[in-house]
Amino acid sequence: MDDLDRIDDQAAAAAFRRLVRHLRHRTDAQNVDLMGLAGFCRNCLSDWVGEAAGVDKDTARAAIYGMPYGKWKAQHQGEATPEQLARMAESVAKNPA
Repeated sequence: MDDLDRIDDQAAAAAFRRLVRHLRHRTDAQNVDLMGLAGFCRNCLSDWVGEAAGVDKDTARAAIYGMPYGKWKAQHQGEATPEQLARMAESVAKNPA
C-alpha cells in the first residue's frame, strides 16, 4: 500500500478543498503555466473530479473554478504566448499515458 493510500478520506478531502480554494485565489497562476510546470491545470483537476463523481464537465468545472468556466476564463485567463505553449507541450509529454 502506498503512503498516499494511508491518508484517510476526510483528511484527503480537506487537503483537496484547500488546494481548490488556493487555485481559486491565485487567478494569476494561469492554466498554461500550471501545465508548463506540472503537467496539469484546473481543467485537468475538474476532469478528474468529474470522472470520480460522475458529473458532467460544466458541473465539475464550476466546482473547481467557483463559477462557470466561461465567466472565469473571461475574467482571468490571458492569451498564451508561444513560449508558454512550448513549455506546456514539453511538460505534458512527461505525463503518464
